[in-house]
Amino acid sequence: QVHLVESGGGSVEVGGSLRLSCALTGDTVTSDAMAWFRQPPGQQREGVACIYTRPGRTAVPYYADSVKGRFVVSRDSAASTGYLEMYNLKPEDTAMYYCAINKTRGTPWLDGKFAVWGQGTQVTVST
Repeated sequence: QVHLVESGGGSVEVGGSLRLSCALTGDTVTSDAMAWFRQPPGQQREGVACIYTRPGRTAVPYYADSVKGRFVVSRDSAASTGYLEMYNLKPEDTAMYYCAINKTRGTPWLDGKFAVWGQGTQVTVST
């Protein structure tokens, strides 16, 4: 059974940076898609970024428009840990951030149809 554990959240001021990590533990699983989602207080969950990785191929990242140019999604070469680097943070980035893997094939990643989810890590951006 695969588990995801996020870390790296915290409180920062506007313009600050954070790097979130998502570690896979448990049984090895082949996963070509790792995504990050967030849920702001009182709002619905929304997609932030997704990275597709296949052995021997260049990883391909995708971003929500709201974070393009500010966030960078990556995954280590062993595909055991994913990262979300967040720069120039804004108050509207305040949310619980979740990572997820194993996207249902054929569905857009923004639909959020992933099999495994982490417990989340809180990010708070203050003025």
